Amino acid sequence: QAQLVESGGGLVQAGGSLRLSCAASGIIFSLHTMGWYRQAPGKQRELVAEITRSGSTNYADSVKDRFTISRDNAKKTVYLQMNSLKPEDTAVYYCKSFSTWGQGTQVTVSS
Repeated sequence: QAQLVESGGGLVQAGGSLRLSCAASGIIFSLHTMGWYRQAPGKQRELVAEITRSGSTNYADSVKDRFTISRDNAKKTVYLQMNSLKPEDTAVYYCKSFSTWGQGTQVTVSS
């Protein structure tokens, strides 16, 4: 059974950094495109970044040049390094692979 577990969220001041991790199990991780999504209160869930099995990446315009997605196939883990955080980055961040979602991790950026 596929399972994704996120960690690394928290409270940070504007301009700060956080690194999110998503550990996968029950899937052939190296073959999967992995994605990070976020959902702010009252808003739809949106794609933040994704990384294919070959390492190609795609980012939302709002996070380009600030966030970096990476993967470690040996550890079956995908990361999201978030720098220069802004209050508008506040949301629950979810990891996704195909139709499997993680439980989410809260990121709060104070001004």
